[in-house]
Order: sequence, then structure tokens, then C-alpha cells
Amino acid sequence: MTQAQLEEFLRNLTERLAYALHAEPFDPRIGHKVGTELVVNHIASAEGLGRTIEVIHLRLLRDLGLSGEDVEDRLARLLATIATGYARALRDRTLDEQESIRRAGMVAREEAEQALRESESRFRHQATHDPLTDLPNRALFTERLATALTRSDRSGSRLGVCFIDLDRFKEVNDTRGHQVGDLLLVSVAERLRHGVDGHLVARLGSDEFVILVEETTSTDDVVAVAEAALTAIREPSYVGGHILSVTASVGIVERPVEGATPSDLMRAADITLRWAKTSGRGRCELFDPDRNERELTKYALSAAMPAALDRREFYLDYQPLASLVDGGVVGVEVLVRWRHPELGVLRPDCFIGLAEETGFIVRLGGWVLAEACREASTWSGRAGSPPFVSVNLAVRQVHDAGLVDEVSRVLEQTGLPPERLQLEITESAMMTTAGEPVRALHTLADLGVRIAIDDFGTGYSNLAYLRDLPVNELKVAGSFVAGLRAPADDPASHVDERILATMVALGHALGLTVTAEGVETATQAERLRAIGCDAGQGWHLGRPAPAARITERLDQDRP
Repeated sequence: MTQAQLEEFLRNLTERLAYALHAEPFDPRIGHKVGTELVVNHIASAEGLGRTIEVIHLRLLRDLGLSGEDVEDRLARLLATIATGYARALRDRTLDEQESIRRAGMVAREEAEQALRESESRFRHQATHDPLTDLPNRALFTERLATALTRSDRSGSRLGVCFIDLDRFKEVNDTRGHQVGDLLLVSVAERLRHGVDGHLVARLGSDEFVILVEETTSTDDVVAVAEAALTAIREPSYVGGHILSVTASVGIVERPVEGATPSDLMRAADITLRWAKTSGRGRCELFDPDRNERELTKYALSAAMPAALDRREFYLDYQPLASLVDGGVVGVEVLVRWRHPELGVLRPDCFIGLAEETGFIVRLGGWVLAEACREASTWSGRAGSPPFVSVNLAVRQVHDAGLVDEVSRVLEQTGLPPERLQLEITESAMMTTAGEPVRALHTLADLGVRIAIDDFGTGYSNLAYLRDLPVNELKVAGSFVAGLRAPADDPASHVDERILATMVALGHALGLTVTAEGVETATQAERLRAIGCDAGQGWHLGRPAPAARITERLDQDRP
């Protein structure tokens, strides 16, 4: 209040008190109202109450010119009711303020709790969703998958997982930029969300997505979802001013819930996705337990090979290359075997491909070369002409920079003459040999080492390498020789014979010897001899055997 407003307020209260002193009958309740209005208008201090009572007591009767015992009694009662009204109003205001404070505290606490819940919800969303596409991320998908496995306690319950990877997405990033790539991912995510509505779709990272299909009845249910996803992804996307089309590969796993774990399901889906990628992309592939078991076995073999070589589990057999003129042994081909402690003796086709994939073939091939040359150095032959030993070289070995040095060192250590070592290279490997590998083969040929083309006739029908490489021998693929088992008047057999005759003529025209692989019968040997083939290799002419058996045969061949 201003000073004038305060004076007017107090004057009004004084007039009401004066009226009460004169009124008949006397009503002291006016004092309650005066005390209350003092507090309501914020005259609420203890000093304020005391000063009010003091002034009224000292001046009100005197200023009004009133006296007498009755008037003084009325004034005393008014003062009492003023104090009572003042106290009650002050108490009520204090209680109201406390209630207001309490309510304000409750509202503030509720607002803080709501803000905390909203904050936790935001943090939870951020922690469980992909920031680019707003799809559930790997953590949330794994949580939902685990929940689906634990809550499906009904006997026979099944579920499926579709693991999706965009094909050649890196090309989009490389050619259009990562911003366009991100926009494409957002577009794909939106189309997946609508294309398989009702199923959980998550982004695992980069260009990988996954779909959870619950309560399936068979693999057909999951295949239908996967095909719907592929259809949605194939739709062209207009992003960043570009119309882009993309395909995807899908690995599908569908199995009973009982006994399944999230890690097993995702591992199987990942494996199956890799199968889809290697099968040509843009397609679905179903998980095959038998195929997976075979691949696990292959992986185990790959991992075990280095230690197996250290433990001398590998050993060599030798198969004779016999002359088709007199049957004498002119050479032997080395065949590596693996005496596996659990699987028994493994043939080369069980592990050579794995060794080539992992690069272990270089080390294994080096051991084969050294061991073969060591054993061959002890052989003798007819008229002082011991047979050569023929060792297969893998593509990695041909491209290995240390090939020449390794061969030279082995020949020096074993004392085997260079002309008694033949290195076999497949025709398809010859087609990829250029530059330094070609120079290495020429260097080896200059040392006197023989070079043979293995599986001749199964390559790319490009014979330029016969002009550019130092080849000594052609080993004709056994697939052509197999046709000679049929009677000579059989049309197919006649065609194979003519092809073989052409190969032999070509080899002889180039000054090369020709050896036929896969000679299993006397008829094949006779027909090959008739067309002028120099030598043969196969069970009819000699089965693979240890070095000691080769030594025995060579001793028998000597006059």
C-alpha cells in the first residue's frame, strides 16, 4: 500500500471499532474481522499487533470522548477479539503458506520425476535404436530375441531370423558419397518397416539388417517374410537427387525354440548370409545343418594343418608314370597324404584346397618338395637313368617370390640333379601366370628343372603359354582318357580318341612329351599307345605307393 492507502485502510478499521463501541447490543465479533483484515493486508508482525492494541487502548476512548466502566469493558473485549482474530488469521495464513509450499514441492517433485522418466525414456531409446534409421539396434534385437526364446514355453513353438545385407553397398558410398549412402539406408529401413509390417526389423550396423519372425509354423513363413523384404529393397529409391536401385542377400534360419540360444541363431544366420553372398547375391539361402557341419570340419582341418605338419602327420605316396612303349617307369608323381589322428588317412582333395585358401600351401608345398627330392635322390633306374620326381605347384607357390631360391636350395641339399625334378602346374594356373612368375619358371628351366602342364585340355583353350613358357611335358586330363574305356566303335569314344590324338600330335610338334592321366585299363593303354602317346599314369600302370615300393619296382625294372 501507499501511505495514503494505508491511512485510509486504518481509518476504516477505526470507524468500525468506534461503531462497535456505540452499538446496541454490543457485538465484539467486529474485533475478529479487524484482526483478520490486518493479517490479510500483510500487517502481520508481532510488533504490528502490539502497536495496534496499544494505540487503540490509549487513544480510541479518549479521541471519541467516551468513558465509563461499561465502555472500558467493551474496549477490552474488542481488543481481545482483535488479538484472537489476528492470531487465527495469522495461523490460517501460515497453514495456507505451508500447504502451498507442500503442494509446490509435490508439483516440483512430480515434474522432476516426469522429466526424469522422459529423460530415461530418451536415453533408453537412444541406447536401443539406431541413430540414422531409428530402427531397433543390435542390443534391442538381441534382447527381444532372448525374450522370445524364454517366453515361448509352449511345446513345438518355433521362430525364424532373416539376416539381410545390401549387395555392393560400398559402391554407393564410393561413387555417390556417404551422405547419399546414409539417405539410401534410411529409405531402405523405411521400406523394410512397411514391407514386413508386424515383425521386428533392426539395423545391426553398416548395411546389415535383421528381421525377427515369431510363432512360425515352418520355414515357408520365414521365406515369405524374406521375399517380401527383398521385394521392398529392390524398389528404386530417389535420394539426394539420384535414383538408386539396390539388391540384398538374405540368410534364413528357422527352428524350434527349445534348445535355441540368441548366439546360435545369429551365428547360423550369419553363416547362411555368407552362403547367399557366395551363391550370386540378390537371393535367399536357408540354413543347412549338414552343410554347416561340413564347413566346420573344413575349418577345423584348416586350423589343424600347421601343427599336423610339425607332428609329421603328412606323408608322401608316389604313383609311377610309365612308358607306353615298354612299361618302364620314367617318372613318379608325388601325392601327399594326411594321417589324421581322428579321421584316418585323408586324400589331397580333402585338404589341398583348404591349404590354398589359407596360404598354408606354400609351407606344405615346400615340405613336399624337400621330402620328395630327398627320397628321389636315392633311386636308380634302367641303364643309369633314374626316373624324375614330379611335384605339383599350387598357384600361390608359383607366385611366391622365393620359389627359385627354395628349389635351388632343396636340389643342393638333397643332391638331386635338376633334370630329375619336374614341377607340375595346372593349365588354369598357367593362364594366370605372368610377369615375375614367368621369369621364375624360365630361371628354373635354365637350371634344368622340367616344367609340365597338368590337366591339359581343361583350361581356356588359349595355347599362347606353350609358346611363352618353358614347357617340357603335357599331362592330358583323365576326363578325355576315360572315354577310351568304351568300345572303339562307340561315337563318343571315337571323338575322345581323335581329341587325344590331336593333343599328342600338338605336343610332339612342339617337341614335348605327352603323358595321359587316368589310365585304368589295358584297353586304354593300348589305344593310347596306338596314337603315339608317350607315357601314362593310372592304376593300370601303377598305384600310389610309399617310396620303398617305388624303389622295389625300379630294382625289378633294371636288367
